[in-house]
Amino acid sequence: MRKFNTTGLCVPEKHYMVDISNKVDQIKELVDDQCYFTINRARQYGKTTTLAFLENILKNEYITISISFEGIGDGSFESQESFCPMLLRRISKALDFTPASKMYAQEWLNKGVSSFELLSDHITRVCKGKKIVLMIDEIDKTSNNRVFVHFLGMLRDKFLARNNGRDYTFHSVILAGVYDIKNIKLKMVNEGSYTHAPEENKLYNSPWNIAVSFEIDMSFSPTEIVTMLTGYESDHNTGMNIPHIAEEIHNYTSGYPFLVSRICQCLDKNLDKNWTTDGVQEAVKIILDEQNTLFDDIFKNLEAYKDLYDLVYSVLIMGQQRDFVIHHPLIQFGVMFGFLKNNNRKVAISNKIFEVAMSNYLITEESLRNSDKQITGVLPYDVVQNGKFDMELCLRKFAEHYTELFHEHDAKFLEKHGRLLFLSYLKPLINGKGFYHIESQFTDLRRMDIVVDFGQEQYIIELKLWHGEKYKQEAYQQLLGYMASKNAHTGYLLTFDFRKGQNKQPSVGWVVFEEKRIFDVVI
Repeated sequence: MRKFNTTGLCVPEKHYMVDISNKVDQIKELVDDQCYFTINRARQYGKTTTLAFLENILKNEYITISISFEGIGDGSFESQESFCPMLLRRISKALDFTPASKMYAQEWLNKGVSSFELLSDHITRVCKGKKIVLMIDEIDKTSNNRVFVHFLGMLRDKFLARNNGRDYTFHSVILAGVYDIKNIKLKMVNEGSYTHAPEENKLYNSPWNIAVSFEIDMSFSPTEIVTMLTGYESDHNTGMNIPHIAEEIHNYTSGYPFLVSRICQCLDKNLDKNWTTDGVQEAVKIILDEQNTLFDDIFKNLEAYKDLYDLVYSVLIMGQQRDFVIHHPLIQFGVMFGFLKNNNRKVAISNKIFEVAMSNYLITEESLRNSDKQITGVLPYDVVQNGKFDMELCLRKFAEHYTELFHEHDAKFLEKHGRLLFLSYLKPLINGKGFYHIESQFTDLRRMDIVVDFGQEQYIIELKLWHGEKYKQEAYQQLLGYMASKNAHTGYLLTFDFRKGQNKQPSVGWVVFEEKRIFDVVI
């Protein structure tokens, strides 16, 4: 019986899989066109599985050499003398698992190759008259990239010479990893191993400028998720509404391959095959509460790149709009790591699960730094009765405590941290039985939309900054528009008023606007 897989290579005979044949066919077109290119995507994005499928469809037309730098020590990248023999050994071993002859595999081994000049001559000899595709996975595993970049420069020179009819080399070269070649210099700067010397600038500016852009979308669309669920349903007959569940999974994951498979895995193994909307939500809760390498990698990168941390904080917590400029190194890194995306030319978090996980992380970090500036004392059983969350009571208590603790506080602090105060107040009240996410597509400096899922209920909360009485009707209208998108009949509006000299008693109460109920709180 097949199962869902979230670790290592996916195999069709063993695992339920999305049909990625269309993506692989698009990649093959690049190979057929003799392109050199890089597949750089975030961790656990299906790169290795995609390469395996590609290798399988190429084998009838090409000699495909598939190797990985996973597990290779930095010693092999210390010099040309150590790199060249390592590469040739890996290539020869990979050829043992192809239709190529044993003699040809042995031909690649040449103990006399100890420099890139000799390696170039050797590649010319063994590639002449053959269509060979070289695929290298995990290209960014080493921390010493100088020798590897020199190797890329040698491949570039041979590519250019081949196109001029003056050399023989690989038909196509495919590199796969998280870091794109153009970002390796940034990686080295962060690790402190880049010296900014003129010769290094020259080396890293164009080691791979022959590569074509790789623009194939490797995330899973709802239609593609359907192909995996269809295979599962044929084996288990759960009666699930396949298109609906595929849409629900995509709604939380935006098609991030690991997250898609992990939700399915939870539904199958942890939730008694509860293939419903509620089941998907429960699976999301499990993922958010577990420790996994994907989240560890996200938080590690946020801590490693302080400016990136600040950018994410400003977008996610402060509600500030940032222009999406892919040429900016910070945005490049966020996209490369898989947690930023372009949303109508503005920076946004790439999916809802990441939004919740990163929000929780940022809230915890900032709360620890400002432990004396938190609203505490309200417990979950104060606002949860008979399994239902009382959002009205939650907001009333927040307004009361906020007024008591911060009525004389620095307005600049409150303007920066007001939203954080509410989110850090809300988080422990719903933890375990619910979760919230920030709707980044609606977030801007003046408003933040929060969706709280708790049990069978969903609560729509809009956080706003006070911009005058005349904007009140606009605020109601905005909230109603968002409520309509969620098919909600009740909404909650929390407005922060940072004007000096105002009556700091909170304004709290229900209003009816266009036949919809809104719980309106101004503090």
